[in-house]
Amino acid sequence: MQTCSRCKTVVSDEVVVCPTCQADLRKESTTAIALRQMQENPRVYAIHVAVSADACPACMAVEGTYLKDQVPTLPVEGCSNPNGCKCTYQPLLTEIFP
Repeated sequence: MQTCSRCKTVVSDEVVVCPTCQADLRKESTTAIALRQMQENPRVYAIHVAVSADACPACMAVEGTYLKDQVPTLPVEGCSNPNGCKCTYQPLLTEIFP
């Protein structure tokens, strides 16, 4: 399941355009916004894609740490979890405190 960052509508992973506000979820989902913010943050040097314990094979294949410009998009294409993709982005920081 994914959430529209504009209107907070929750839709299935296959939906590309929010049915409520017509936002492009490839760019305007809460997950896409979070990734963009991590990529723009100079303290983040890499991004880890974390998967749940019950992850499907497609999600297990993308688990790992990526350079900021090579991170796969979420939800994972081909995810077969009946409740939708549960993968998350985790920033890896160069420093924790300023």
